[in-house]
Amino acid sequence: MFTIGQVSRMFGLPVSTIRYYDKMGLLPGLERTSGTRRFGDDQIEALRVIECLKRSGLEIRDIKRFMDWCQEGPSTYDDRLELFREQRRRVDEQIAELERTRAMIDWKCWYYGQACEWGSEEFAADLPDCLPADGRRLWDAAHADLPTPTAETAPAVGTASSAL
Repeated sequence: MFTIGQVSRMFGLPVSTIRYYDKMGLLPGLERTSGTRRFGDDQIEALRVIECLKRSGLEIRDIKRFMDWCQEGPSTYDDRLELFREQRRRVDEQIAELERTRAMIDWKCWYYGQACEWGSEEFAADLPDCLPADGRRLWDAAHADLPTPTAETAPAVGTASSAL
């Protein structure tokens, strides 16, 4: 059994957050000894799931609904499965967005590394055609989700937008 302070340290959560979870009914079976909350394995696992669902973007009211389903028993297995499938889909979308973000950051690290070596942005006079293989790979990854600019829509080298 663990005290609320120990659980707070385990999860890196403020004690007030854990008290709030308790007040909201998210920690079923939580024991109290002389008014002191005592957390067992079931509550620790519940907190793991709660924090996972929070990180995945689920709101507390929906986490409460999930916890209620758990108390209702096997008749809610389908609901619980669907909730986790939906959260997995959302997490996959978040991961894809972060991968696109990282691709742009990787490209810009390479780009500005080259600019530092050259002392200018002359190496990028004809993007992306002028790029060496490693730079082109990074460019392609960073721009994979965008249409390729045409001669009419591409900014001229040396304009404010080319120095971004």
